[in-house]
Amino acid sequence: MFKPTRLIVALIVTLVCCFAVSSLSTARAAESRPAWQAEWEKTIKAAEDEGALVMYMTQAFEPVFREAFQKKYPRIKVTLVTGRGPELSQRVMSERRAEKFAVDLYVSGNISPLTVFHRAKILEPIKPLLLLPEVVDPSGWYEGKHHYDDPESRYIFVFEGTPRSGEITYNTKLVNPSEIKSYWDLLNPKWKGKIVSVDPLVSGPISAAHIFFYKQPDLGAEFLRRFHAETDITILRSNEQLMDWLSAGKYAFGIGARDVDTAMMQGLPLNQFLPGSLKEGSSVTAYNGTLSYFNRAPHPNAAKVAANWLLSREGQATWLDSNQKTGGLYDSLREDISKEKVSERARRVKGAKFLWLNPAWIDELDSIRDIIKKALASAGKGK
Repeated sequence: MFKPTRLIVALIVTLVCCFAVSSLSTARAAESRPAWQAEWEKTIKAAEDEGALVMYMTQAFEPVFREAFQKKYPRIKVTLVTGRGPELSQRVMSERRAEKFAVDLYVSGNISPLTVFHRAKILEPIKPLLLLPEVVDPSGWYEGKHHYDDPESRYIFVFEGTPRSGEITYNTKLVNPSEIKSYWDLLNPKWKGKIVSVDPLVSGPISAAHIFFYKQPDLGAEFLRRFHAETDITILRSNEQLMDWLSAGKYAFGIGARDVDTAMMQGLPLNQFLPGSLKEGSSVTAYNGTLSYFNRAPHPNAAKVAANWLLSREGQATWLDSNQKTGGLYDSLREDISKEKVSERARRVKGAKFLWLNPAWIDELDSIRDIIKKALASAGKGK
């Protein structure tokens, strides 16, 4: 019969001890690893098994996900559909009426998610998606909290807070901005006949400006009335015509113009007032930056990975990097990342007066437009 030597016995004992120590170390390492990390790794693995993610979004975020996110998570094939809010929301609702549940996440402005998706009760709460500590912790966000657009503060997560000073664009050859200290200064007879506006009765960026004027306690309905009744304002339907006339100096101020950033980057003599430069302050809202998660989403784990990445410091910084290429005109609500790539006219300034625009105020647009209609009619410009 074989009898083990003392050397063999010693080796066996040593191996057993090493295995025990190794197992103990592994167990302790597992115990010391944060629970969120294990859950995050599990979620990534499940997302890679799903292998796909479908997102509808405004064009501003397309390169962010097509390039940065897809590179970071190559095993999750990202399908992106871009467009304006009304177009995308109509597509989502048409698909769902046809029992097609193709989309996971929606990244856009703050109107369609509230007025279409939330009312249709097709959204899931965002909080259960949030996993990364830097995303969950509200201290890194504006005002030390997470912002939502829906009344329940559950479904429409807001990660953008961009200030605007009444959507007012001015010709830099005709206007010295230091002369304009208040929105009321636009009523100075000096500027009569020198103000042009896109149609104030048609939805667009000008709607946010009118809501701001109406709800700002130092402006209100009286400012809206006098602005449209006393300035001999010119109303245009064509944004291109407005930009041409404003750039050429036919008018000093333009209200509600689109694509101002592009015109400025082309070197045209245009600018807008900086946040905090006018004493009544500026509005703050999300023009592109809200996140919604649909019920019956086909790729829930991929959606969770995308949501956490987008709201992380890395994701928000990546968005601001991409945003800089088109003028840097939007600001993240994350306060713990660099804002050097955000344009001065789109960056929240500490100590400035801001009025956060509540999306529910859109229901007051009919009252606002009624004031404007009557003011224009009194000035002989009614329709």
